[in-house]
Amino acid sequence: MKKTVFAAMSSILVLGAALAGCGGEKAADQAQDKTEQQEKTGPKVLRLNLPSEPPSADPGLIEENIGGAIARATFDGLTRIGEDGKPHESVAEKIDISEDGLTYTFHLRDSKWSNGDPVTAHDFEYAWKRVLDPKLGSTYAYQLYCIKGAEEYNNGKGSVENVGVKALDDKTLQVQLKNPTPYFLELTAFYTYYPVNKKVAESNPNWAMEAQTHVGNGPFKIEQWEHKSKLILVKNENYWDKDAVKLDKIDFSMVDDANTELSMFEHGDLDWAGGPLSALPIDAIPALKESGKMQTRAIAGTYMYKFNTEQPPFTNAKIRKAFAYAINRKSIIENVTQANQEPAMSLVPPTMAVSSQPYFKDNDVETAKKLLAEGMKELGITKLPPITLSYNTSEGHQKIAQAIQDQWKKAFGVEVKLENKEWKVFLEDMHQGKFQIGRSSWTGDFNDAINFLDLFKYKKGSNNDTNWEHPKYQELLNKSAAEKDPEKRRQILAEAEALFMDEMPAAPIYFYTQSYVKNDNVKGVVLDGLGFVDWKWATIE
Repeated sequence: MKKTVFAAMSSILVLGAALAGCGGEKAADQAQDKTEQQEKTGPKVLRLNLPSEPPSADPGLIEENIGGAIARATFDGLTRIGEDGKPHESVAEKIDISEDGLTYTFHLRDSKWSNGDPVTAHDFEYAWKRVLDPKLGSTYAYQLYCIKGAEEYNNGKGSVENVGVKALDDKTLQVQLKNPTPYFLELTAFYTYYPVNKKVAESNPNWAMEAQTHVGNGPFKIEQWEHKSKLILVKNENYWDKDAVKLDKIDFSMVDDANTELSMFEHGDLDWAGGPLSALPIDAIPALKESGKMQTRAIAGTYMYKFNTEQPPFTNAKIRKAFAYAINRKSIIENVTQANQEPAMSLVPPTMAVSSQPYFKDNDVETAKKLLAEGMKELGITKLPPITLSYNTSEGHQKIAQAIQDQWKKAFGVEVKLENKEWKVFLEDMHQGKFQIGRSSWTGDFNDAINFLDLFKYKKGSNNDTNWEHPKYQELLNKSAAEKDPEKRRQILAEAEALFMDEMPAAPIYFYTQSYVKNDNVKGVVLDGLGFVDWKWATIE
């Protein structure tokens, strides 16, 4: 840092001398005062906490919000979501779209990787085809299915040569879409669409897991990564828009206890506590609300419980619906979460809803008992087998699970065992079907209902986990992709959601809010309506 400080001072002093020669003494004095002030305040460091270790910092393998936030800090896409919540040109300097909406041509600006290599259109082509390669096992590969030939290649039914992504030269990327996709420029701002340095990725399969080998093209780079202890990002001097980056460093602690995190904030060891990456302690929320310190905002996200539809008794749709209907969402929000969430009686959140009416009633125990009896008769059983509800380590998840455990016992007389797992293990077990009922959530990657409905399109695809799929559901989603009329498309998606809610492979519980406390001098952190965080424009005043 000293070298940078003195280099800046030298240039300012030279400029000051030139200005003094033509009556610019006042400007030179102001510049000198500013430099002296910067020396006094020191580097701008934002201190945050990660409640768990990011399972990966590889944009092609990330599937959760913590890894996603680190990727957004250390990578940059063709577009980037701005402070206005809309996609703007980023690595792409100019974008041409054909009249039929099927061909996008991205013209790249001069930019570099954190190791100094130039970022090229070939890096994007490589990265996207890498995500689609079945051998990588990316759970987010389906996000690229709007590209011509992408789904077929990912499912082993097509070749990589037929995927509609091609670098025409180092600075030009051409993309052919399967259908017009109005939200495509939002997708290109999402981490699954980030470029990857081919030379780095092919030379070391674990390149993204250590600070020494991680290479990105974003506003920050990883300087230090002490696993399960600390992660430090520093400003990337090779970033194309480095002048917009005001922070010198982001210092992450890794503490999985919400009470400890809040205590660290209150003792001046953190600048921010709570959402979007963590949660405030439930017991502290009333006092934080009353003090006026807590900030809360609604986001497009759904907290839910997924059923393993291949594990009895949840092979039966009526039993799945019974367990969903018997949940008292209003009581959980008022007595447990206490952060102004909204009860969820649909999968898709209100900001992108396709139906104006809820699909069922909250706390409908009477209907739930009737459905349970019918479902058990269909399965030929007179007693429910042991039921286990799994969740990842968190005070909030635990208290919600305990409340629902009690509600199900009162409704059905069933004893539900609670199972708490560390985040990485929990994710792996969910993907492998090692659960009966599992806590889950989804926040939008882009502002369209298909983002939520697509999750459950394929039994073994993406982030489904429920092992449920339905041919009619798949048919409706395919039909919606080809429908150009917005109102007709909405009706098709509403029909698909109605089918989903009738089958109930997952029980929506509430729509998310983010609650947090922060120091007043933290400015410019972008929190969008989808729940994403971006520190590119953040500063400490």
